[in-house]
Amino acid sequence: MLRPKSFRNFIDRLGFDRVILLSFILLNTLGLLTLWGIGDAVRPFFFRQLWFVLIGLVVMALAAHFDYRIFKNYSRATLLVYLAALVLLAVTLFSGSVRGISAWISIGSLRLEPSEFAKLAVVILLAKYFSIKHVEIYRVHHLIASGFYVGLPALLILMQPDLGSAIVLGAIWLAMLLAAGIKRKHLLVMLILGLVMAVAAWFYLLAPYQKGRISSFVNPYLDPKGEGYSIIQAKVALGSGGWWGNGLGQGTQARFGFLPEAHTDFAVAALGEQFGWAGLVATLGILFVMLRRIGQIGFRMGNNFAKLFAIGLMTFIFCHILINAGMNLGVMPITGIPFPFISYGGSFMLALTLGLGLIQSIGRTARG
Repeated sequence: MLRPKSFRNFIDRLGFDRVILLSFILLNTLGLLTLWGIGDAVRPFFFRQLWFVLIGLVVMALAAHFDYRIFKNYSRATLLVYLAALVLLAVTLFSGSVRGISAWISIGSLRLEPSEFAKLAVVILLAKYFSIKHVEIYRVHHLIASGFYVGLPALLILMQPDLGSAIVLGAIWLAMLLAAGIKRKHLLVMLILGLVMAVAAWFYLLAPYQKGRISSFVNPYLDPKGEGYSIIQAKVALGSGGWWGNGLGQGTQARFGFLPEAHTDFAVAALGEQFGWAGLVATLGILFVMLRRIGQIGFRMGNNFAKLFAIGLMTFIFCHILINAGMNLGVMPITGIPFPFISYGGSFMLALTLGLGLIQSIGRTARG
């Protein structure tokens, strides 16, 4: 039997940071319990997600033992990861569509969603670029170059179309620019350009159903049986859960199929229905601990790459929390962005565990 100290040493030898590992286990436990409680309709997704979690642990351990300095010191390695992400995104445009969206590459019975890996690839690339150019970040051509690096995958993602993931990429770029030291006037110009691009996307890139989703969140009761249906049912589910929830498997909205996509887009509503606002607060609290730990690891290093990577990874995760929770609460439009560790999804899980593994690689280097 392992003693507490021996167990801690064993975890350290595996390459795991104890805070991140414990947060990961607790969050996925809540996610798996939520899936199980939805009922027989999503039981296959429960077992798949369980496998995704176990595979994710292995991926996280392997990434933790990978020397992150390969990305820090060698531009070719960083560009290779970025170009691989672009190729995968391009392939999705020629793959079969699901409900009008070409966002996946089918591999047998599994589907790979390259946009999730593209977000991590952009974090790595921008961390490398800004860590080299941070002294000259005030120069406009660096802003244009970094915008080009983000714009290529964002355009491919919008062509799928996937508005939510494109927004996440934009948020990652903005956060890392701010951390690198962008000038205020340049930031203002960027915000104006972003507004112009948003208007252009509304008229030329967004599909009709996406426009309907954006319009319906303002007043879902304008189309209660159409675009507003999901938001209404999510609010009902959260309201019925109250403070302490109805109990595991006792959520009627999710269990009886009234709540659409209860295992993916609206997993937060399914969690709240079963475990109440207390369960939601606990979930957010654990995520806060994880994000804080990512920041601590990145900022205790003496190099800009580590700090910028930590900021990019935190932004990646935080945007998914904010957008998904917002659409479950009916204060943001439905964009199909999953909630970290609670929503079902293998690609998102693997992208998260790769990112968490790399930040733990940074931590291991600091300890070494």
